Amino acid sequence: MQDRAAKLPDHEKVYRKLREMILYGELTPGQAVTIQGLVATLGVGMTPVREAIRRLTSEGALVFQGNRRVSVPEMDAEEWEEIAFARLTIEPELSRLAVENMGAEDISHLVSIDDQLNAAIDQGDVRGYLEHNYRFHRALYELSGAHVLLSIANMLWLRGGPGLRVVLGRYGTANLPDKHAEALAGMRAGQPEVVAEAIRGDIQQGIDTVRAHLLGEKV
Repeated sequence: MQDRAAKLPDHEKVYRKLREMILYGELTPGQAVTIQGLVATLGVGMTPVREAIRRLTSEGALVFQGNRRVSVPEMDAEEWEEIAFARLTIEPELSRLAVENMGAEDISHLVSIDDQLNAAIDQGDVRGYLEHNYRFHRALYELSGAHVLLSIANMLWLRGGPGLRVVLGRYGTANLPDKHAEALAGMRAGQPEVVAEAIRGDIQQGIDTVRAHLLGEKV
């Protein structure tokens, strides 16, 4: 995998790195950064950075602020409800389809990721939680074979992930609920609907947490 990554063109490497910075909270909503600053941070030329920014703005993950600055857009409650509706519609279906295609090695891989996620929760590691939670869902959904739905789900995570990072940065990981154990049990039993319902509950809990924050309610 590392060999394949090393062979990627610079603009793709930069796109993936910048995407991770958004997903894992290194760039927070409303935080403006300069294009030149990203060039220095990433250690690459201006052209691949501009190309990565172009792709991410087209996906709604970045917005231009003027003066060669970009930022992750800030989320409002109305937009969050749209993302919530789409995620709750698409991701349980991806989970259901994935169970029909997975084998024992796939389940073992997901267990390994979830173990790392649980360790991050125990350590209060917000960045680690965000990374391993995303990796768990991505690895599960990629088994679905539903490429159109998968591309939509990836876009939704890119749009919605920073909102969760803001909440976790404020309240930490101590009381995070986890439906992954239920999902894994359903995978081992070969029960697609059980897995879909567990993933739906997992998503719903995250959605409710961010919604409360956006509405100024106690999380």
